[in-house]
Amino acid sequence: MNTTLPRAFDNEPLSLSPDRLLPSRPLPKQVDESRKFQQIKASIREVGIIEPIAVSGPERKTGLYLVLDGHLRMHAAQQLGLDLLPCLVAHDDEGFTYNKRVNRLATVQEHYMILRSLERGVSEERLARALDVNIHSIRRKRDLLDGICAEVVDMLKEQNFPADIMRHLRKMKPPRQIECADLMLSLNNFSTYYAAALLAATPPEQLCDPERPKKFLGVSAEQMARMEREMASVQSRFKAVELSYGTDVLNLVMMRGYVGKLIANAAATRFMQQYYPEFLEEFRSIAAMSTLDDKAPVAIE
Repeated sequence: MNTTLPRAFDNEPLSLSPDRLLPSRPLPKQVDESRKFQQIKASIREVGIIEPIAVSGPERKTGLYLVLDGHLRMHAAQQLGLDLLPCLVAHDDEGFTYNKRVNRLATVQEHYMILRSLERGVSEERLARALDVNIHSIRRKRDLLDGICAEVVDMLKEQNFPADIMRHLRKMKPPRQIECADLMLSLNNFSTYYAAALLAATPPEQLCDPERPKKFLGVSAEQMARMEREMASVQSRFKAVELSYGTDVLNLVMMRGYVGKLIANAAATRFMQQYYPEFLEEFRSIAAMSTLDDKAPVAIE
């Protein structure tokens, strides 16, 4: 049996002129002013197009290649006056297949990329120009993992998050760093404000510098102490819910199935309607639930 899988793209990119590319969708009117477009344009100006533009095979009548992914790169290259653009020919004529195979760069991976570039002799100034950021931002990303334990790096290596999160985590001792990273992953909350709240709720003995007081604008020492107690209580309750969530969902599924069969019985429904109508309404609500998060289930008629 032949187990060879068909290739989704050609092995080698083509160099095509912009007039041979046909956009598959129009760009927004304000695209030239967007931050993302300015970064792409700066990168192409400094180092060229790194990721080829994804196109489908040429049309028989016109010979044009339909652009599946890379409209911003193509638009930026046209503005910069590039004559030839690297293009990767896809064997499917839609953009979903291509984007499904693209792995976006995570924050930790970006840190390693910057370190490797610096080790190979690329200057901070050139990196800043290529990424359209200031040198301070490059240095902050370079030092992203300073003071962060290896376990946290492994936990967050595939996540996208603001670099300021690490600024808060490095003020904590490794066990507290791991605990906070686990909370952020569980809640899927990687905001700087949440990391600052976790730092505010960290007891002094779990800080790297317990003698240095935590300072937050507009928060008094009494409010800080109360925040620590409340956050500790919330974390404790969250962990308890997390541990019992699987069992609760299993019980819900079993209970929902049983109640659904009960109210499907016409004789049982008539009996409850006559003597226990309030129970019947609750049973219908339970049978309509699909998850523990349902708040307003639709009653089954």
